[in-house]
Order: sequence, then structure tokens, then C-alpha cells
Amino acid sequence: MKIGYARVSKSDGSQVLDLQIDALIETGVTQDNIYEDHASGKKDNRPGLESCLKALRKGDTLIVWKLDRMGRDLRHLVNTVQELSDREISFKVISGQGANIDTTSAAGKLVFGIFAALAEFERELIRERTMAGLKAARARGKKGGRKFQLSKSQVRLAQASMIHRDTNVSELCKELGVSRQTLYRYVNPKGELRNYGKQVLKQEI
Repeated sequence: MKIGYARVSKSDGSQVLDLQIDALIETGVTQDNIYEDHASGKKDNRPGLESCLKALRKGDTLIVWKLDRMGRDLRHLVNTVQELSDREISFKVISGQGANIDTTSAAGKLVFGIFAALAEFERELIRERTMAGLKAARARGKKGGRKFQLSKSQVRLAQASMIHRDTNVSELCKELGVSRQTLYRYVNPKGELRNYGKQVLKQEI
């Protein structure tokens, strides 16, 4: 299934979504499968994007008019694209500088792979900095280790909530007191446990 996402930065009526919606429809996205936001790309709380990501299923294709419609922050873009890849969801950009991103094609998959590599590189840098920090702390006689941000009951709540498509992820994160990125370390968008969640519940990884 093809699902589209459209966004304009202002909600005062000075910007409209018509151009984006028309372009999405031309690619085969139906009007009912287009999710919209009237908010800055830098905002974390975008209900339309949240609903869009929740609605996507394995084998679907997410289509946007331009890459910056997903957000202007590189880290957010990389993490979102990586998340889609992990869920086996294709991603396509219609126009602009990211128009060569189309993971339904071989060339597009290569570009998508670059995003995945960037995400992996970023995670590796974070891991290296963390390990270096722990080593320096131990050298000073301090002990350190991973501290989980969610308790067992919170992980169970996250599991139960994420199973439902209509769950507002921003509200769930606010209730749990964590960011979306942190939440997704414990459960995936379908409510399935990830490594952190399994460790908290003391299950085998």
C-alpha cells in the first residue's frame, strides 16, 4: 500500500498542502491514505506524522513530496529512515534534492543504505564515547553501567499501548517521561520488545 505524508510549516492558512497532495495522488496514493501536518519540521509533536508511521505496515511504501517534509533535522531523518528500513517499509521522495531516494528501485536502495550507514556510524560514535567515558570513570575509581529509563511496568504499558494504531506516541512518551527515540529502544511501533525491553524484563536477547 502507498501512504503519503504532507506538511507545511504554518497553521495560519498562509501555506496550503494542495501542491503536495496533488503530487502524492499522481504517484498513486489515495486521498484517504495521505496524512497531514501544519507544523514546523523541527517540532517533535506532529500528530499527522505519528499517525502515518503507526499506520505503515511491512511491504508498504511511504511517499513524501520533498525530503524536508519529514523534518529539517538530519538526526531525525536518519533515525526515521532507519526505522522504516528495519520494518521493511519502502520510502520514496518525489522531488527536490532527495528525489533519487526510492527504495523500490536498486539505485534508491543504495541511497537508503547510505542513510542506514550514517545511522550505524552515529550509533557507533555514541557507543565509543560511552565506553571511553566509562573507562575514564573506572580509572578514577567510579563504577558505571547502563541505567534503564523505563521500569518493568512501563515497558509493559508501552507494549500494550503501541499495539494499537490509534495510540498517540507523543502522549505516551510524555506519560512515560522519555523521548520517542528512547521509547523505540524498548519496543517497536508494533509493540514488540527490543533489546532494552527484553533486558528490563530479564528475557533472553
